[in-house]
Amino acid sequence: MLKSILGSFLIAGLPAAALAGGSHALHQEGAVLSDDNPKVDPNYDILAAHVHRKGRVVTFHMTLKGTAGATTPEPAGELAGAPVEAYVWPTSLSPETVGFEGAEGILALVATSHPDFDDTPLFDENGDGNVANDGADWHSHWVVLAPNDACGPGALSVKDIPDGATPKMPATWPGLPIYIDSPGFSPVLEAEEITINVSFADDSAVEGLKYDGVTSALRVNQNVHAPLLCVVDVFDVASGDLSLPGAIKHH
Repeated sequence: MLKSILGSFLIAGLPAAALAGGSHALHQEGAVLSDDNPKVDPNYDILAAHVHRKGRVVTFHMTLKGTAGATTPEPAGELAGAPVEAYVWPTSLSPETVGFEGAEGILALVATSHPDFDDTPLFDENGDGNVANDGADWHSHWVVLAPNDACGPGALSVKDIPDGATPKMPATWPGLPIYIDSPGFSPVLEAEEITINVSFADDSAVEGLKYDGVTSALRVNQNVHAPLLCVVDVFDVASGDLSLPGAIKHH
C-alpha cells in the first residue's frame, strides 16, 4: 500500500501561500511539496515538508492544509487493534545514528497520537503527574521501518525485535519489542505547522540528510505480537529525492 502510493507520487510546484509567517515549511527553499487533496482530512493534508540544520540541532517541520494535530484517533479501548496516527519524516540516516544496533531499514522521525496506550514512560506530556496516561498527546519517536508482508503485500511495519534477541537500543527505548525510541523531543503544533527540533551529539552525522514527509495511520496487531505495529494507511505524501531501501520507491 505505501509502496504503491509513494511509487506513483509526483512532485508538483506550489505557489507561495499566504500563511502566517515565513518560517513555515512551505516557504523554505528546497522544501518537498504536495498538492492539496480534497479527499484527505485537511489536518493530514501535507502542503510541504522541510528539514534544516543549525549546528547540532535539526528542525523537522511540515505545513498542513488544516490544523496540525487537531485530528486524533478514536480509541479502540484496548491495546489489541489500537490505532495510531502519525506525521512522519522518513530519512536517509542509518538507524545506528540514533543508537539502534544492527537494524536494516528506514530511520524515520514521527510525531504520534494513540489514546489506548502510553509508550513514553520517561515523560509526562500532559503534566498531570502520571507518566502512563498521555499516549493521546502528540509526542515524538524514532522508529525503524521495514517491509513486512505480514502487514499486507508491500506494506511496512515498525521493525520487530525477534524473540530472544537483545540488540542495543537507545537509552530512551520504551521497552517494547520493536525498534522504537522515545527521545522526548516535543512536537510544536501551531496552526497549520508541526515542528520537531532534534539534537544530535555529532553534527557530522546528518551531513547530506535526505527526507520525505508522510502522514499515515498505523495499527497494533490484534494478537499484540510480531508484527506488532503495521502501517495500515497513508493519508498524504510529500516526496523528495530520497533513495531508501525496502518498500518505499521514488521517482
